[in-house]
Amino acid sequence: MHTASERAYGLAPPAEVEPVHAELAAALAGARDATAELVEAVDEGGREAVVAYLHEWRGALFRVRLARLRLTAPRPQQKAREPEAKRSLRAPLLAFALTFMGAFAFAGGALAGLWPLWAAGLLAVSGALIVYKP
Repeated sequence: MHTASERAYGLAPPAEVEPVHAELAAALAGARDATAELVEAVDEGGREAVVAYLHEWRGALFRVRLARLRLTAPRPQQKAREPEAKRSLRAPLLAFALTFMGAFAFAGGALAGLWPLWAAGLLAVSGALIVYKP
C-alpha cells in the first residue's frame, strides 16, 4: 500500500537511494509479519508462547531501525576548530586554584561541622566550573 500510494501521487525515490528504500520496504514487511506472528502466539498460547517469537520480532524491529538509519542523509562533518593564536593560562590556573581551595574548604567544613565553610567550598568549586570552559 505504501509503494502504491507513492506511485499514485507520482512520488519516486531518487535513483541513488532506491536500494535503501527497497530495503526499508522489505524490513517493514518483515516487521509486520513478525508482529502478526507474535500477536497470534499471544492469542493462542499466552505469555509462555511469546518467548519463541520474541527474538525474531526484536530482530525485525532492529532491521527496520537500521534501514531507516541508512535512509537518512549523512551529516556533514564539523570543521575542526582552528587553534587560537594566543591562549592564556589565567582561566585554567584560576579554575585550578578555586577547585583546590574549594575542596579543602569543603572537607575541612565537613570534618569540623561548620556548614558555612563547606558551603563556601561548594561555591568555590562551582565557580571553577564557571570560570573555565574549554
